[in-house]
Amino acid sequence: MLFYGDWVYSESSGRSTIVKFCVLASGSSGNAALLATENTRILVDAGLSMRELRKRLASIGESLEAIDAILITHEHSDHVAGLPVLARNKEVRAVIYMTLLAAPAIDWGETPPARLEAFQAGASFQIGDIEVQSFGIPHDAIDPVGYCFEAQGVRVGVATDLGYVPESIKFHLRRTDLLLLEANHDLDMLKVGPYPWSVKQRVMSRVGHLSNLHMSDYLMQDLDSCTANLILGHLSEQNNHPAIVQMVAAEAIERRGLETRLSIASQKAPSEVFQY
Repeated sequence: MLFYGDWVYSESSGRSTIVKFCVLASGSSGNAALLATENTRILVDAGLSMRELRKRLASIGESLEAIDAILITHEHSDHVAGLPVLARNKEVRAVIYMTLLAAPAIDWGETPPARLEAFQAGASFQIGDIEVQSFGIPHDAIDPVGYCFEAQGVRVGVATDLGYVPESIKFHLRRTDLLLLEANHDLDMLKVGPYPWSVKQRVMSRVGHLSNLHMSDYLMQDLDSCTANLILGHLSEQNNHPAIVQMVAAEAIERRGLETRLSIASQKAPSEVFQY
């Protein structure tokens, strides 16, 4: 193998063998992640301003102009806040992908962008050298989806903003090398926290957000042993703490006897860049 910058080149295959993934932001104030091969770059969600997205991409050696596609999970503002501006910017060439039902919920301005590709939830499609598999998730949005990506033998799963983990999602998340999973709230903190009771009920519901307890149950019973990296994200600033999430998840992983490496995504700064 020969190394060229951030990419690894295989003399036998004549192509790059690296896949990169970075969570640019994760939380109720904005969500975005980058998945990249040498040839294709995908942004998952655009919940930050264009200026902040540009800044965070630059911090890991990437640029908005190089993004080929923007894939949206659902229409809530913490996932699409920067999307209308990105769609109008002529320097951003990325095609926007979102579900048929969610697309009309975005305030595009006068007209929807020409480079919008709407798909049926559950559809699979190809973007460059990355295969995309979408799947429905239980959340109180119009037509929310999660994604699994496959590129060069590497499988990456993204499942946040879900009230629980049904069997269908467990199926989709099998064989993931890297998984971004929600760990939104600690139940005790949520119950005594500052939210109105109606909001607490929404968060705890089966179309709300995944608790530490349900996250731990998934790790204990269903996390695939081949998952080398687990990133826990969308932590509530009011009703959770990274130290609690780390402790709960680490205990589940240890009890399973897994070698999975654990990371906690932040709202304030990009995660490390995971490379395969």
